[in-house]
Amino acid sequence: MTRRTRSVVLPYWLDRPAEEAIDVALAAERAGFPRLWIGEMATFDAFALATAIGNRAPKLALTIGPLAIGVRGPVAIALGASSVATLTGSRVDVALGASSPAIVLGWHDRPWAALAAQMRETVAALRPMLAGERGDFAGRLVRTRGFRLQRPLPAAAITVAAFGPVMTRVAARVADEVVLNLVTPAHVAGVRATIDTEAAAAGRPPPRLAVWIPVALDPGAAARRQLASQLTVYLAPPGYGEMFATLGFGALVDAARAGRSRRELAAEVPDALADVVGAIGDRTTIAARIAAYHDAGADDVALVPSTAEDPGGAAVLSALGPSAAR
Repeated sequence: MTRRTRSVVLPYWLDRPAEEAIDVALAAERAGFPRLWIGEMATFDAFALATAIGNRAPKLALTIGPLAIGVRGPVAIALGASSVATLTGSRVDVALGASSPAIVLGWHDRPWAALAAQMRETVAALRPMLAGERGDFAGRLVRTRGFRLQRPLPAAAITVAAFGPVMTRVAARVADEVVLNLVTPAHVAGVRATIDTEAAAAGRPPPRLAVWIPVALDPGAAARRQLASQLTVYLAPPGYGEMFATLGFGALVDAARAGRSRRELAAEVPDALADVVGAIGDRTTIAARIAAYHDAGADDVALVPSTAEDPGGAAVLSALGPSAAR
């Protein structure tokens, strides 16, 4: 049986100072968590933030991403990961994802198409590069030649964020780990079955499966508002919207896609939406919910701590971290 683990995800709450990311990282290290996920939103460059965290919290292994494959190519990803590892001495792994049309097409003016094929080619080009080989890949969408890392990362794992059946099948065949965000235990079970089947068909061991879930310990009104506000970001994007509609929140999805403001949507998001894709409540309730994700097939349950009433997530991470069990 694969070892069940817990990790921490930097939350990037829209209503909190960007610098709180450092506080969350330090709280995660104090609580004994072995691993921190460092994604990228509209605040910090992920590699820059990872370097700052690695130098402040050296016990944490860092998974950087998911990074948008439509924005960063294999050389940029390999060079960034190697830079963080060299400058901090931390273990560094990378996570890759499709991101969203708003970010890839809107922010960066890059193509938003053929994402599954681009992911397959990106991983194929990146893996030997991380191992120290000279880049030599010519795919339909990804091409690179001549670059070689001076500081290779041969042990670095590649995680793929999978939302939707096509990307899930690709991830099962090329990734070391698959990561999901804001899903139910039932959805985890379905993905677990898919990646096991696809990996077997490809003649490889099944990748690990991680899931990001928001957590809030004994939340009050402010924490509930924070959760609702953040969830509005995910109502409209492809994949997320369809999942939320399936869970019975189709009216909210339609409103988001019709252009309703985040403030208006947040006022209409019920507590049930966060409850169904997260672990919210007292310590016993949260522990049971985490166990449900593990039982559904998640190897790693990655906690996104609410900080509206718990600065830096210190209380919830202390309550759920490995140090609490000693």
